[in-house]
Amino acid sequence: MRFLNTLFFICLALCLHAQQVSIIPEPVSLKVNKGIFAISKSTPLVVTDKGDELSAAFLNDYLETIYGFRLAITSKASLKGITLVTRKFVKAPDADSYELKSTATGVKIEGDTYAGTFHGIQTLIQLLPTVKQATLAIPAVEIKDAPRFAYRGMMLDVSRHFFPVPMVKKFIDYLALHKLNRFHWHLTDDQGWRIEIKKYPRLTEVGGFRNGTITGKHPGTGNTNERYGGFYTQEQIKEVVKYASDRFVTVVPEIEMPGHGSAAIAAYPELSCFPEVPTIRYFPAKGTWGGDSTGKQVMQAWGVLDDVFCAGKENTFTFLQDVLTEVIPLFPSQLIHVGGDECPKKNWEKCPNCQKRMKENNLKDEHELQSYFVQRMEKFINSHGRTLIGWDEILEGGLAPNAVVMSWRGEKGGIEAAKLKHKVVMTPTTYFYFDYKQVEKEDSLTIGGNLPLEKVYSYEPYPAELTADEAKLITGVQANLWTEYITKPEKIEYMVFPRMEALSEIAWSAKDKKNWAKFESKLPKQYQRYDLWGANYHKYYYDLKVKGTAK
Repeated sequence: MRFLNTLFFICLALCLHAQQVSIIPEPVSLKVNKGIFAISKSTPLVVTDKGDELSAAFLNDYLETIYGFRLAITSKASLKGITLVTRKFVKAPDADSYELKSTATGVKIEGDTYAGTFHGIQTLIQLLPTVKQATLAIPAVEIKDAPRFAYRGMMLDVSRHFFPVPMVKKFIDYLALHKLNRFHWHLTDDQGWRIEIKKYPRLTEVGGFRNGTITGKHPGTGNTNERYGGFYTQEQIKEVVKYASDRFVTVVPEIEMPGHGSAAIAAYPELSCFPEVPTIRYFPAKGTWGGDSTGKQVMQAWGVLDDVFCAGKENTFTFLQDVLTEVIPLFPSQLIHVGGDECPKKNWEKCPNCQKRMKENNLKDEHELQSYFVQRMEKFINSHGRTLIGWDEILEGGLAPNAVVMSWRGEKGGIEAAKLKHKVVMTPTTYFYFDYKQVEKEDSLTIGGNLPLEKVYSYEPYPAELTADEAKLITGVQANLWTEYITKPEKIEYMVFPRMEALSEIAWSAKDKKNWAKFESKLPKQYQRYDLWGANYHKYYYDLKVKGTAK
């Protein structure tokens, strides 16, 4: 028996030696030593700090889901176990740093904070074999690691198509596994209001559902003629926020304003500049409408609508402040996203209330009226101890004093905001819109553009136009998944994998650690891990070449 055991470990060692140690995102330093450590159901998981119990639970849940066993947690030191340690009183910017050392006798993960220890767990997971087996041999390594950016995010749009809580949780797990720490939740838009507001029940009763959805490419070749929608109760919101927090992911909620508000307007028409004008008047001329077309309705097509929140009515601000009064306590996030993008000014130009507001406040045009709108909402958000963040259109007409800018229309907005001494999150369409296709001839309907994996990976978040001090205001990066053409969870996975790998390395790894050839060599192992997870993914990265600029 001793001979067989020896032979078994020799075989394991040879197999591991032949395999590349493949960690995404690339750590600051990685040294591979001789030897292996074998993890089995008898391996103790040593946890002496209550704060590390979340990391231990995540590891155990992963082991049970993927390999079919859990580890016994103990506070007693063990040379043959996995030990979690978190240092105390370590300050930013290295708050998410960790070290991992594995030898023939055990594994030790030591984080500068509880979040750092958690990120070390994600690295340990990537050292595990990508086939299910009872004994999990990992190589002897020494790893020191720290993130490049504090904000490492992804956005999921649940307004165009609604996804239930289990899928949202799975999406958060994917973020955690990639050391991403911000989940931007796009909860409201023209096509659906997805969060319960107790003071305004019609927001979900009416605004949470539409009577049909266009089929085919916008403006549509037909209509489903089926009632569609859904929303999250406040209890479900709390459940998701806690689930994310247990994975050291902060949920950033987005409540769109002043544009993209027609779902709310369908519920409360008085929020419109022109309550008597039916929504069908704003519908694309070539589109096909489903069901009742009288009065205000939840929009059934995509795009930008002229029917926006009225900036001239005081009840608009009362309504939005009431909404945020319920939203803010649900989300511990310092940042509260108000959208601010794609707000046409046609109705404002014709609205007597808006024109009166402009005259009374000496606003020279409708862009300054939008700035007035955003700045007024910022004061309210600041009064609750939070910070407003919005898409880069919030720069138009004058930036709110304390706002953070999310630069999506290229880098111009981010550059301008940084020069004005505002914090910035970079999320340009040409690199981080994961609703764009991944190959020139995609096998399913997408919104357009061409964003292959290699182009995502090529992005450098610090624009050359910024000074060193200005560049410090670039707090991180985010990729966005808009769901006009994504109706199923499998399509979410298909659109984000493997591009999430590139995002994670941009967000986490130091610039000098990024190397396309090395990154590409790590992908086959990650594809095996997708299979292990049972996740759908895009399989054609070998054919991906950058062909021009994405739309």
